[in-house]
Amino acid sequence: MSTLRQLTTQEHDLVLWMLEHGNPEAIGFLPQLEQALVTPWQCLCGCASFNLAVPGMPDHKGGMHILADFLFGDPEELSGVFVYEQTGVLSGLEVYGLAGEAPKTLPSIASLRPFVDAASQA
Repeated sequence: MSTLRQLTTQEHDLVLWMLEHGNPEAIGFLPQLEQALVTPWQCLCGCASFNLAVPGMPDHKGGMHILADFLFGDPEELSGVFVYEQTGVLSGLEVYGLAGEAPKTLPSIASLRPFVDAASQA
């Protein structure tokens, strides 16, 4: 039976950077990050996404609220990554593909750039 585990250094540092550079309310979730644990859930597609649980906080339910959203990769392999919360609890990191399959590894912090809505560039 799988159990909760500590975040790897890469997971922690990525979520930390994203919260520090995300939406204005994202910074308020930093204390939760220091307590967060990774759940045993794995996405069926095999991507690098992971869910979080924060000891002492209620189980997260309901819709996702994105705290930080970034793009990475070349146009041919464009992908995105976002950190989200549910009902006030830091809940996970989602990696997704825009030009193909979702990446199976986490992006480096250096590769991240802000997600810009295409409609705002028109």
